[in-house]
Amino acid sequence: MRLLYVPDLREGCFELPEDEVRHAIKVLRARVGDSFQLIDGMGGSADAVIVEIGKRNCVVEVESVSRHDRPNPQLTMLVCPTKQTERFEWFLEKAVEIGVDRVIPVWSIRSERRVEKHQRWKKVIVSAMKQSGRSWLPKLEDACAFEEGIKAVDSNIFIAHCMESEKVHVLKAIPSGQDACIAIGPEGDFTKEEVDFALEKGAVEISLGEGRLRTETAAIVATTYFRAIQQ
Repeated sequence: MRLLYVPDLREGCFELPEDEVRHAIKVLRARVGDSFQLIDGMGGSADAVIVEIGKRNCVVEVESVSRHDRPNPQLTMLVCPTKQTERFEWFLEKAVEIGVDRVIPVWSIRSERRVEKHQRWKKVIVSAMKQSGRSWLPKLEDACAFEEGIKAVDSNIFIAHCMESEKVHVLKAIPSGQDACIAIGPEGDFTKEEVDFALEKGAVEISLGEGRLRTETAAIVATTYFRAIQQ
């Protein structure tokens, strides 16, 4: 079933949002009578039929809306955006497909480029949600300083870094069935001061393995490990 994102999902007849009108008509070649599944990113989903198409509008009819519980446990990824934004967008896309629930972009002392593209990043997340058939839209926070990101987390925090220390492998460190936040640093890694700050807030140092991974790769590996632990 083809999916469209409708934040204000409800029963009855209504127009699709502008972005979804373009997607339905230009990309999916929708016609009157076609069926789609609508999702609102808040656990709601519904089967809909297109009843009217104009040059710039598309009206659908929904008979009933189903509600789905939010998946548990929840995973927050606290990640430093990469210098090349397309690599960070690749992480966002794949992390949504795998099962991230919240993303906090943070600026580290060693962040090479501090450019936030919140609206573009949000579109990547919405697209990945539709692609993977998820009914809950992961929350994308505004970019902030690393310390502020750590303070914004109320679950167990695990920080991955490449410095020598008594780190525990992520598969042994993260307990099953509990919410978690995993922090991934920039290309140059977190500084010792940043790691110490996180430890003071109760974070646990973790390893993702022997190899040295790029930021976006490390973030995907961490997301995958977390979901594997929950199986």
